[in-house]
Amino acid sequence: MKGYYFITDHTLSAAGIFHDAAQAIAERVSLIQYRNKSASSRDLFAEALTLKRMCNGTTSRLIINDRVDIALAVDADGVHIGQDDLPYAETRRLVGPDKLIGVTVHTLEEACQAESQGADYLGVSPIYATSTKTDAGRACGLETLRAIRRACHIPIVAIGGITLANLSDVIAAGADMVCAISAVVTKPDVAAEIRLWQKEFTV
Repeated sequence: MKGYYFITDHTLSAAGIFHDAAQAIAERVSLIQYRNKSASSRDLFAEALTLKRMCNGTTSRLIINDRVDIALAVDADGVHIGQDDLPYAETRRLVGPDKLIGVTVHTLEEACQAESQGADYLGVSPIYATSTKTDAGRACGLETLRAIRRACHIPIVAIGGITLANLSDVIAAGADMVCAISAVVTKPDVAAEIRLWQKEFTV
């Protein structure tokens, strides 16, 4: 897992999440996270199922944010959980040994705990202050990212306030993947924006 980590966003998307996801798949992003905190379970299922069908047969894998039930219902490739969601052990028991589980962490202690429990990757958030996710909390900064990278051996996704201007610093601090939602999905050419981020990982 390396490069740009794609997260859907209904409120910010200029062209709609399915258009955005198609562009992300075309750019061969490793992971596409479906996130929608306002829709009904019925709508979440329908949208997630469409995204899963779009990912089938491609190199992109679908991750469902928070909702283990939706992930299971559409046979998604994994689920991403936060510190206030279902605990990792219960999530793993439900999804089984073969699904990916990503865990959002804010501190070195949370990161080490998630890795020791068996998380497949870490979402370190927020690196910088961000307005996209109102509940993201205080920025943890590059020092925390570096500390997590030194202590943990699983892939790290960095998110929160990251721009093309500071991306090289984030990569140097240890991020394997990064996400910047508004910097991509608000633009008219989502694929072109993703390419700008992806190429920084090949320099």
